[in-house]
Amino acid sequence: MIRPVSFGFNEQTAESNAFQTRGADQQKVQANALAEFDGLVKVLTDNGVNVTVINDTMQPHTPDSIFPNNWISFHAGGDVFLYPMQAVNRRLERREDIVKILATQFNIKHVIDLSRFEHEDRFLEGTGSMVLDRENKIAYACLSPRTDRNALATFCRQAGYKAVSFHAFDENGLAIYHTNVLMCIGSQFATICLDSITDTNEKQLVINSLKATNKEIIEISFDQMNHFAGNMLEIKNVNEDTLIVMSKSAYNSLTTHQISALSKYGKLIYADISTIETNGGGSARCMIAEVHLPVLVRGR
Repeated sequence: MIRPVSFGFNEQTAESNAFQTRGADQQKVQANALAEFDGLVKVLTDNGVNVTVINDTMQPHTPDSIFPNNWISFHAGGDVFLYPMQAVNRRLERREDIVKILATQFNIKHVIDLSRFEHEDRFLEGTGSMVLDRENKIAYACLSPRTDRNALATFCRQAGYKAVSFHAFDENGLAIYHTNVLMCIGSQFATICLDSITDTNEKQLVINSLKATNKEIIEISFDQMNHFAGNMLEIKNVNEDTLIVMSKSAYNSLTTHQISALSKYGKLIYADISTIETNGGGSARCMIAEVHLPVLVRGR
């Protein structure tokens, strides 16, 4: 997780991110976002999660650095992927020093840099563009200006994944910018706004894939998606207990039935990150770049 120093509304991402709204006082926005970030980290650590917090830097200016899952992902075989970003100022978030810091704790075998696609104006913004079913090696991807089919195919080829791609739109008919705002894949469940997938064949393709991999489908509405109920993440703590992380806004939008359904698969934990959600257009899942790398074994 990246602790922000200059978080704020990003003009360069706002055109394709309908979830963003500019706060009136950007200095206050940074102060509030910092408090919210620390609050989420505390919720995670209080629940036994080992969190690696990296401080952002003042220069270069990266207002969205709080969302690291878009530029990097970590995989159980020891691979690290770096991704092509649409916004020029978001490309500055890619930091080699962060990879080196993690290499002191985890076994990194290969760093696979897909950022070359930026030269072709093709983008694939990490686990924002893709929601990964890591167990079944399926990458669910809502195609958009930030999620290119060719870049997706390259990731799948190099990571050994199969792509399930589709198009999705909000209630106003605007393309949804990232897949992880409309769906979350857990080990035994999937939360998804099926109404956003307007093509019948594409919707059925997604449903069939989820059913074939034995996921309980927990459907969410447009309103719940707009409260980031699709932007959850299933993680494990140090005791291997399953946790389902989300924002307070997402949790409060859920029905009693949905909470009961999700609770079968893990403990639901949440924090108030409303400033981050409003100004950044992302939520709890976007703030966490989960580390699946093998832990280094010392003394050998």
